[in-house]
Amino acid sequence: MKIKMILKSLFLAYLLSGLFLLLLAFLVFRLNLGVRPVAVAVTAIYVVSCMAGGFLAGRRIQQDKYRWGGLVGICYFLLLAAVSFATGGRWNMTLIHTLTTFCMCIGGGTLGGMFA
Repeated sequence: MKIKMILKSLFLAYLLSGLFLLLLAFLVFRLNLGVRPVAVAVTAIYVVSCMAGGFLAGRRIQQDKYRWGGLVGICYFLLLAAVSFATGGRWNMTLIHTLTTFCMCIGGGTLGGMFA
């Protein structure tokens, strides 16, 4: 039951990520945004998506909400890292970038669970 809810929460997080990234791609195409605003937007997309997934997990499971939200954030990061590695064929992130992304994902998921 809990695993199924985590998977549903992950699906929600990735669905939101996909929609927001499509919107961002459209805005980049239409407005010719620079690298810095796009990097900030991608960071915000990671955090907001993990928060939504953590919120759903915390709302549905109803016990230790922040832990389940954090687990959604960890799973989000692991899948994100696996897909990045699979598409690039090699690890192309620095250690600092990897740790920062991990903390943003787990923090967003935990925060979402706490708000549930």
